[in-house]
Amino acid sequence: MGVSTGSIEIRFALPSRELQPFVTTYYCTTVEAPSLIGWQEDYLHPEWGNIRILPEGMSQHSIAGAPMEQTPAFVAAGPTSRATRFRMGSGRNWGIGLLPLGWAKFIDAPAGDYADRVADADTDPAFAVFRPLADELRASNGDFEDELAIIERHMAALVERPVNDVESITALNAALVDPDVTTVADLAEATGLKIRTLERLSRRAFGFSPKLLIRRQRFLRSLAQFMLDPSLKWLTAMDYHYHDQAHFVRDFKRFMDMTPSAYAKQDHPLLAAAAKARAAIAGEAVQGLHDPSAGGKPAISA
Repeated sequence: MGVSTGSIEIRFALPSRELQPFVTTYYCTTVEAPSLIGWQEDYLHPEWGNIRILPEGMSQHSIAGAPMEQTPAFVAAGPTSRATRFRMGSGRNWGIGLLPLGWAKFIDAPAGDYADRVADADTDPAFAVFRPLADELRASNGDFEDELAIIERHMAALVERPVNDVESITALNAALVDPDVTTVADLAEATGLKIRTLERLSRRAFGFSPKLLIRRQRFLRSLAQFMLDPSLKWLTAMDYHYHDQAHFVRDFKRFMDMTPSAYAKQDHPLLAAAAKARAAIAGEAVQGLHDPSAGGKPAISA
């Protein structure tokens, strides 16, 4: 009997137009783990919130260097500012990426309460609206198009849920994906909000302070360049708003809990596949840079 080296397939799909202000993408990941190891392992960069439905026992995770722990079969991940180390065994799972406006609309709790942590969505009341979807996917036939239709049907039924501060959250999201917005004062000007109001809204819908979000976005722009082309030198991938390489290295350590050189030496089987597939359909390699106004292309696999 031969030894399996493993394989990964990731398929992304954009939501319907009416859901695009709230949802980044839907994504289906199929993993065959190497037979000698039993896992595919990678480090997930900071991103917005996500809902994931996995087979029981398929995944383990650790945020910010904490001990590895079992990932719930129905998991809600809050917005993150630290790397998530994760392992995935063989199996298939679905995910739903939430924009900050989507978190405010669908989740019955402030994003800041779930920042840099995950929750068991089967038991946490904040995620109750997604439980019927998880149950339906668990009972489905495993066909990608059929399951995608189940997700879209469920999400479309949630569109009428009320949400506050739509214009302010939308304006703040647009400012954060603008590479020329580099200070909290810039955010305040772009949104028309006073600093104290901006702080409260940022933590409630986005999970973090405006200052940290600007810093995170600058870092993600750099990381995304490298993920799409790992042959690049960090100096080439580095966002032009960094003062120097030492400035970039400090941010890299803050957000990924490792140096850029240590990250570059690792294999990234899941994130490399996801970055290219995601960029092809949604225009950006990472969820944190997703622009809900940019549109996209039909579903694609990688």
